[in-house]
Amino acid sequence: MWKILGKDAIYIDIPNTWKERMLELAGEDEKSMKFKDIVGKSEVTYLLNGTTEEHTFFIKVPDDITPEEIQILADVSLDILKSIDFPCVEVEDVRQKYQVVITNWKEPDIIGLNKTPGMSSGEVFKPIIRGLDSPGRLNPKFESQYF
Repeated sequence: MWKILGKDAIYIDIPNTWKERMLELAGEDEKSMKFKDIVGKSEVTYLLNGTTEEHTFFIKVPDDITPEEIQILADVSLDILKSIDFPCVEVEDVRQKYQVVITNWKEPDIIGLNKTPGMSSGEVFKPIIRGLDSPGRLNPKFESQYF
C-alpha cells in the first residue's frame, strides 16, 4: 500500500494527495498562507524513477511567481517535510527516497491541436537537414586526400 505524507493513496492519485497533504500541513503564519496560495494555483505532477527508486514531485508554478515567492515556497516546503514524524513516501511500510522540484518550465506540445509553434518534429530537424545539404567548404582533410 502507498502512503503519501501519512495518507493512503493509489498510484494515479499520488500528486493530488501530496498537494492536499502539503496544504493541510502548512501552518497559519504569513509565509504559510503565501505557500498555500501559490501551491493552490500550481500544478503538481509526480514521477517515479524505477531505476533509482526515487519519487519526484514537481510543483509547476505560474509564470508570474517572483523569485522571492519561490524562496518562500521552498522554505515552507522544507519546514513541513522536516517537521513531520512520518515518511513523505512509504510503499508497503518501507520509507522511500523523494525529491521536490519547483519549476515553471512547460514542455512544448509537439503534436496535436495545441502544439507549440515551431516545435513539430519537422520544424525541429529542418536546420539540421539544411546544414547537411547546403553548399559550403569541404573538410580540409577530405580535400587533401582525394583531390
